[in-house]
Formats: sequence, structure tokens, C-alpha cells
Amino acid sequence: MHSQRKLVQTSLIPIRWGDMDAYGHVNNTIYFRYMEQARVEYLETLGFKVMPRGSAPVIINASCTFLVPLNYPGVVEVRMFCGRPGRSSVPTYYEIGLQGDDTLYATGDSKIVWMDVATGKSVPIPDELRAELPA
Repeated sequence: MHSQRKLVQTSLIPIRWGDMDAYGHVNNTIYFRYMEQARVEYLETLGFKVMPRGSAPVIINASCTFLVPLNYPGVVEVRMFCGRPGRSSVPTYYEIGLQGDDTLYATGDSKIVWMDVATGKSVPIPDELRAELPA
């Protein structure tokens, strides 16, 4: 694990039957939902509501590397890490596994940018969030 990353959230998410696709494994789009859920849970634990008013976090990019297929049934364990923040953005990284299994099923990353909802322009990350991030 890169030294500038800090584990900030672990989320447990049940795999739903409908998450699977015609190949019999979790569809690639669902992995982004798993990462999104961890991200929202993390921000909510800090008291930030992901709502479209005032200033809010948005994602400007996201990627996922699929290593081993996930299948129903199971409980996905998403470990979210944050990197060093910039003025208005913070890189996030994800490790996706199954509860009770040490296998790494997928990795992902995304960049969160704090934005003024009215103008669409980036604004500085709130101090309360910055205090939780790697220095």
C-alpha cells in the first residue's frame, strides 16, 4: 500500500441476485456502485450530506481494474483509502473483496472535487474533511 494513502472506510455490501449479468458474475457497472456506496458512507460519517446545494463533493473520474469475478451470494467488502488532498480535490482508492476471503477481486480509484453547486466551480475542501486526510 502506498505510504500516502490512509484507510478511511470499510463498507459491507450484500451482492444482490440482480447485480449479476448474462455471464453469471457481477456486472462491471456494479463495482462503481460499490465504490460509490463506500464513498457516500465515508462522507456521511464526517457529517457531509451528498446533496445538490451549497458546496458538495462530485467525482471527476473513476476507474476499476477487475481481477477476479464476484458472484452471488456474498458480501462485498470495500476498503476506501484517501490520498493527499489538493486545494479542492482528493484522490481516493478502493480495494474490493469478499467478506471472509483474503482475495483481492478488484481495485479502483476516483477523484473527488469539492464544488460550488450554484456556479459549478471548484472550491477548497472543507477543513473538517482536510483534517481527516493524509498530510
